Amino acid sequence: MADSLQDPLIHDKQNGDEEISCNLQEGDESGSVVCSRYLGRRIANESKKIWAIAGPAIFSRMALYGTSIVSQAFVGHLGELELAAFAIATTVIVGFNFGLFLGMASALETICGQAFGVRQYHLLGLYMQRAWIVLFGVAILLLPMYIFATPILKILGQSDEIAELTGKLSIWLIPLHFAYVFYFPAQRFFQTQLKNMVIAWISAASFVLHVFLSWLFIFKLEMGLIGSAITLNLAWWMPTFGLILYATCGVCPRTWTGLSRDAFSDLWAFFKLSAASGVMLCLESWYYRILVLLTGNLPDSKVAIDSLSICMSINGFEMMIPLGFFAATGVRVANELGAGNGKGAKFAVIVSAITSTMIGLVFCLLIILLRGEFPLIFTSSTIIIDAVSKLSLLLGFTVLLNSIQPVLSGVAVGSGWQSYVAYINIGCYYVIGVPFGVMLCWMFKLGVLGIWTGMICGTAVQTIVLAFIVYRCDWDKAVNAKSQFHCLAAEAMDRVNKWSPEDSS
Repeated sequence: MADSLQDPLIHDKQNGDEEISCNLQEGDESGSVVCSRYLGRRIANESKKIWAIAGPAIFSRMALYGTSIVSQAFVGHLGELELAAFAIATTVIVGFNFGLFLGMASALETICGQAFGVRQYHLLGLYMQRAWIVLFGVAILLLPMYIFATPILKILGQSDEIAELTGKLSIWLIPLHFAYVFYFPAQRFFQTQLKNMVIAWISAASFVLHVFLSWLFIFKLEMGLIGSAITLNLAWWMPTFGLILYATCGVCPRTWTGLSRDAFSDLWAFFKLSAASGVMLCLESWYYRILVLLTGNLPDSKVAIDSLSICMSINGFEMMIPLGFFAATGVRVANELGAGNGKGAKFAVIVSAITSTMIGLVFCLLIILLRGEFPLIFTSSTIIIDAVSKLSLLLGFTVLLNSIQPVLSGVAVGSGWQSYVAYINIGCYYVIGVPFGVMLCWMFKLGVLGIWTGMICGTAVQTIVLAFIVYRCDWDKAVNAKSQFHCLAAEAMDRVNKWSPEDSS
């Protein structure tokens, strides 16, 4: 037994994870040193597990999001109107659906992660198929946003020339809309079984090809905005086909057992969980899309939208790092809870949150120090460069806050709290942030600075509330009992049993 050992450390190895507790006498300095070493080793081990998921996830997300950055950089040199139309189309129209699909697919992190934790490997492929069916139905319902983008944007206060050009571009981006349906579930399928390098390499190849195709279609063939839409469609469909082919060609025999009619069963139950995940994440994604829409109602909207879209692109690109930790936290928490290890889930959250926050702080400082240089990537207009420089301080604070919040949302995804977090997001973002930003903009005449400041306040409140909930979570109780705010291993098993086909039980 461990208590018979003379070593002051007790090692409780459960499911491959080392739980450490120190039995030290007061003033026992040598024991304290030993405890510190083991704690350091445990942090290093957990960091390896997190980075094994987060590293490839960050790389692949940056590569795919980088396709929009590359396209925007090319389009930005076509003119201010083209840049504004591209910003509205990709940030508002496509971005609206991106957030919803990304969130709905995140439901797979809960159920696939927990199924993987209890070694029900065959269910991962079945869940991915259900996600494809549900997301495809949602994609059909959302098509009018692309088809009627011009009248929608005019109703929302955008100028006629921006709305009409954005509407033309949106039609060409419909294939991108359907790429999300298949890509995000396939990404989660590989991610929850820790096959992350597959995603990374396929995304990298797609990004390199996209840079060449953007130059070819936009400049060499002089296809302008339409060329940017074609290259974006190709940039997302290439990795989508790559992941699907890799999954279905015998490389994943335990997790992909072929197409199944069972994928059509319990679709409503899956839809409810994925809808909760979608609402939770898309409320966050839509939040800053609203910032762009509100900016379009200001005087000199082209300059305002152009400068803000550059800031949002930088924020979105850096956001791929905390979103990588969002994915890693969700998988680690789901795996640990599925295995009945509450302490392991808590420790994963702590390590992931600290790591992501430190990275966010570094980027915050870099943005503030390089505020006059990074706009040159997107434009040569001195007016827009000056406008971006004025917004850089707010951008830095946004980056810092967004480095913490996704990790806390990752806890929610891994634990199954999505519906609760959705309510928190509505209150913090749309009851506090947006009204406060509108008030600062129009009542106090602060313009886009006022809108953004108010919305940062909403993000800050939401981060504090989520941090408090995670802090108060009783992780030991979480694996044994049901509670309103507790993530449950028992619930994990219930989900697996509920959604398992009868012949596989």
